[in-house]
Amino acid sequence: MQSEKYGRTYHYPFSPGTTSDDRINFEYWSDLQQIHSVVHTEKLDGENNCLSKWGVFARSHAAPTTSPWTATLREFWQLIKNDLGDLEIFLENLYAVHSIRYQQLDHHFYVFAVREAGQWLSWEEVQFYAAMLELPTVPVIEIESTPDNRLLFEEKMLKITTTTGAFGPVDTATGQRCTLEGIVSRNAAAFHRTAFANNVFKWVRKGHVKTNEHWTRNWKRASLKQEGGNYVDDNNR
Repeated sequence: MQSEKYGRTYHYPFSPGTTSDDRINFEYWSDLQQIHSVVHTEKLDGENNCLSKWGVFARSHAAPTTSPWTATLREFWQLIKNDLGDLEIFLENLYAVHSIRYQQLDHHFYVFAVREAGQWLSWEEVQFYAAMLELPTVPVIEIESTPDNRLLFEEKMLKITTTTGAFGPVDTATGQRCTLEGIVSRNAAAFHRTAFANNVFKWVRKGHVKTNEHWTRNWKRASLKQEGGNYVDDNNR
């Protein structure tokens, strides 16, 4: 294996979208008390991809991906691969529509994390490298200092989950507008890969996955808000 996959993100205890193989961080509050600044970002419904000097990887990292919905991303990788060094750029690939179709996408690929030599870089560094690659980051909902009231914190997070997020999500099964898929919270500072579970948390809505294992046979490309702009996808120009 040339690349180590993205760590398993533990759910908040108040996250309803857990499945049988998900893990829950029941000690999340004590973990948050050790974090000086927390970044809450929107969890997007796409494929977890990684760009490294070894190739473009999907979630498992067993081998570089060759899926058709990563074709333009792999073309982009060819242009930057020699500049990556030890950097691993993790992004949400929204090129193919999954359970949510976004009506207001500016781009198909949104960076959410960067790893270098076993260290997850700070959010500031994530933004820096994303800008260097001319890629957007996932939408930031809020950045806050160490929360001091657990009840108010959970109430605030649950209120956020009733919103639609940044890109006008539509449920592909019903065709109706829906709420955002979830929230990912992370330590704004850098941390070692072995401390991942204590520094990254998520809330996911109940029943968020509506596509089955056969979705790849009839997948559709996600449309962009302004087709023909300056995007990674050369087919749009």
